[in-house]
Amino acid sequence: MQGTAQILWGVLFGSIGMGFFIYGKKQKAIMPLCSGIGLCIFPYFVTNALLMVITGVALMAVPYFVKL
Repeated sequence: MQGTAQILWGVLFGSIGMGFFIYGKKQKAIMPLCSGIGLCIFPYFVTNALLMVITGVALMAVPYFVKL
């Protein structure tokens, strides 16, 4: 069941990351752009589902707290 959770969380965070990337590119905002790239890439390297959720939520929160 761990593999299924990883796939589903990876797809979810990848989709959200694509949205952040498109928003950052259109608005020329560096933080959502970088966060989107991070959200799309990190599921390939994280193997634990709980760690994936924590990392994904942290990457989604970064653009709201860090303004560049």
